[in-house]
Amino acid sequence: MSVDTQYYLIVAAILFTVGATGVLVRRNALVMFMCVELMLNAVNLTFVTFARALDDIGGQVFVFFVLVVAAAEVVVGLAIIVAIFRKRQGATADDLNLLKG
Repeated sequence: MSVDTQYYLIVAAILFTVGATGVLVRRNALVMFMCVELMLNAVNLTFVTFARALDDIGGQVFVFFVLVVAAAEVVVGLAIIVAIFRKRQGATADDLNLLKG
């Protein structure tokens, strides 16, 4: 029994929707970063699905580059969040103006 391509795409669309909703609704910086990572993983699932359906390795190469960019984004994002936490106990999206020199 084989799983059809459209099931993977439906799961990816649901993951992306949950991530986008989380970014738009939540104000906590850590939750926003987790939602962005969820959206990137949904895109990775889509790339791998199309790479498998088209029997092409290009989608998996894109996934590699997306994972590299996501890792760099996490490093920079967590450094910013730690800098905010050092000044205050909470880190919301409104607290980013505290980092102005």
